[in-house]
Formats: sequence, structure tokens, C-alpha cells
Amino acid sequence: MHHPPHEPDFLHNLRSELSNGRLWFDRAVVLVYAMAAGLSVVAFTLLGEWGFGLFEHLYGASRWAILLWTPALTAAIVWITRRHFAGAAGSGIPQVMAALDPALPPGAQNRFVSLRLTLAKIGLSTAGLMAGLSIGREGPSVQVAAGVMQHARRWLRPDSGMSNHALLVAGGAAGIAAAFNAPLAGVVFAIEELSRKLESRNSGLIITAIVLAGLMGVSTFGNVTYFGVIKVPVLGWNALFPGLLVALACGGLGGVFARLLAASLTGSSPDRYSRWRSRHPVRFAAAGGLAIAVIGLVSDGSTFGAGSHAVTQMLAGQAEVPSLYVLLKFIATWLAAWCGVPGGIFAPALSIGAGVGSNIAVLTAPDISAALIAIGMAAFLAAVTQAPLTAFIIVMEMVDGRAMVLSLMMAAMLASLLSRMISRPLYATLAEHMLANLQPPATVQAESERPEPR
Repeated sequence: MHHPPHEPDFLHNLRSELSNGRLWFDRAVVLVYAMAAGLSVVAFTLLGEWGFGLFEHLYGASRWAILLWTPALTAAIVWITRRHFAGAAGSGIPQVMAALDPALPPGAQNRFVSLRLTLAKIGLSTAGLMAGLSIGREGPSVQVAAGVMQHARRWLRPDSGMSNHALLVAGGAAGIAAAFNAPLAGVVFAIEELSRKLESRNSGLIITAIVLAGLMGVSTFGNVTYFGVIKVPVLGWNALFPGLLVALACGGLGGVFARLLAASLTGSSPDRYSRWRSRHPVRFAAAGGLAIAVIGLVSDGSTFGAGSHAVTQMLAGQAEVPSLYVLLKFIATWLAAWCGVPGGIFAPALSIGAGVGSNIAVLTAPDISAALIAIGMAAFLAAVTQAPLTAFIIVMEMVDGRAMVLSLMMAAMLASLLSRMISRPLYATLAEHMLANLQPPATVQAESERPEPR
């Protein structure tokens, strides 16, 4: 005779849950560190805005002074980074991916993620914004928050069930959630870019930690979207051609951008500039900083910094950015990354995509320019990162564009597909390069002018 399964005993299960005090202590540690990770990104955000504000003050007081200020500060940042904080260079996302690699030698994780690197990343990225470089803080926020979350390990039991892998995934995704004020984007980023899957026994705790970190940003800056609310008109068949054009243009351009960055940062390009960068990285950084300053002057200041102000202007219909903004921002962002300063490409990529959307809107459909700008942002970010779900959700949450969910999703998917035909995944390529060049601590080059390992 078949007996029906017993119904769950609520009181028994509740007593069982509450009786394990150590389990609840471990959970509390993870959530407290998630809050700390979110607050560290909030502090990073405030410092970054303060640093770029100083640059804007200097630029407003004396435009020509930046021809000395930007190259000098860029060279100083690269010298400090290479001499003392080599693991802080670049975006920060490849470092977290390298730290998550199961083949990483024991004890080498701190070379990519640690509290020391968290503090260095915040300070050096802020200095980069103070120099007016075309960098963002969102990618670095991944490494910043992961370094905080990793520190929770010393308070957890070895058999707590919360592995280093889970802590790093939670921390990296918490960085995206807090930086963009977009908790859902953080969860998707954890699955799509960092882990591919969440540990089933801790998935609830990991997601809670990510959302909690995102709430730290909401509690500080308010429940507001990054670029405000886009007023999207009803999109009919007349929007199909310009929308498709934006997605294809961003997919091709983003693929070229990712391939160019990968070749430049891994040293796989045999050109004389790469050889010069390898032999004299600080001098190369000074020259790159000078080029970025000149580009900024030519663009009337629109290419300096992350590009958020330019995107806001485009969305508001204030065409104050130059007609060559996309090209100039593209070059300025590439040069900043090539110099080796700590800084990300998320925000600059969004501004480049917005520029593509704005340019195509002027030529084809000015009445839906805001929608095409949003499509360009999602498409270019998806093409560069080859993480289309994360890209479209970030843009959707940043502009409160829920009416454009399908349009943003399709543009991101199409652009990512086209980019994959042009370039390997950027962050995975850079992470593989870092792991391939990993050396024992005793043999690490201390001198800033020594060639990079090839």
C-alpha cells in the first residue's frame, strides 16, 4: 500500500535550524562582510567622484596645465603600481577570474585578490580619475569587493561549507551590484562571467550577500537610476533598421576594441610601441598620458573621465559632444588601459556605445534617439565583455528601461555574437595571461623598469 510522504514539520525544522549556533554565526559573518564590501564600493564611488572633481577644477582653471598634470600623474601611478601593487593593474575582473581558477598554486590567490590590493585599487584608480584618464570604477569594484569578502575566510570554520570560491564569486558580484546600484545585474554577473554556476548549498546565501551589498549603494545614494528614466516612445517597425544598425555597429566596433585591448595588454602584438612599453613602462605611461590630455583638449574635455556626463547629455538630447566623440573616446580608453593604470572599461564602454547610438539616431531616427542610445550602450558593453545578459540588465537597471527589455536583450545578444567572430573573450584572455606569467613571489621583478614577462 502506498503511503503519502510526510508533510514537513515546521516546528521541528525551525528548532533544528535555530539550534545550530555556529552555522548562524558563519552566515552572519558572510553577510556582515557583504555589507562591508558594499560600503567599500560606496567609499570608492565617493572618492572617485571627488578625484575627478579635482581634475575638472584644474581643467577649468587652466586647460593647458593638464598637458603636464595628466602625463606626470599617469607615470607616477604606473610606477607605484608596478613597484608595489602589480596585482592592482588594469580592470580587476581578470584578477578575480584568475583567483577563481582551480589550477592556481596554493598561496597564490593573494597575488590577485586581497585587502591590501583592495586599498591599493581604490587609491590608484581614484588617482587615475584625478588625472582625467578615460577609466571607470565599476570593473575595479569587482576586485575591491572580492578582496573584502575573501577576508571573511579567517572567521569561518574550515567545514562551514562556504568555500573560497563562493566568497570570491559573492564579492566580485557584490562589486557590480553596488557600483551600478543594480543587484540583479550582480547576480547575473556572478553566474555568467565569474562562476557559470552557483554552489547549490550556498546559492541562497551568496545571492543574499550580493543583494545586501547592492543595498549599501541604495541606502547611500537613494533608490535612483544611474542615468535617470528614459522616456521611450512606442517602438514600431520603423525602429527595426536603426536598432539593428546600432547593434551591428557596436558589435563590430566592440569586437575590434576587445581584440585591440587583448593584444596590447598581453604583449602579443610585435609592434615597436609594445616593445617600448615592455622596456620602459613608466616612460610609455607618460607618453600615453600626454596623448590622452591632447585628445581631451581636442574634444573640449568630453573624453576625460568615465564618460557618464557625456551619456547624460546625449540622453537629455543636448548634443554638446563632438561628432568624433566615439573615435576619440575609443582611443583615449584604449591608451589608458594600455598604460597599465588601475581602472576599468565598463563606464567608458557605455559612453562609446551611447555615442554610436546617438550618431546613428541623428542619421536615421532622431525621434527615438534615447532608445537607440540605450541600445548602443547595451550592445557595445556586451560586445566588449561578451557577457550579453549582464550588459543588457546593467543598462536596463541603469536607465530604468524596462519597456525596452526585449530590444536591449536582442541588441546585446547580436552584438556579443558578432564580437565573438572577431575577438576571444577579453577578460578570460587577460586572466589566462596572468596565470601563464605567474611567478613565485621570490622571483617577482621589483624594479619598475624591468621588462614584463612575455
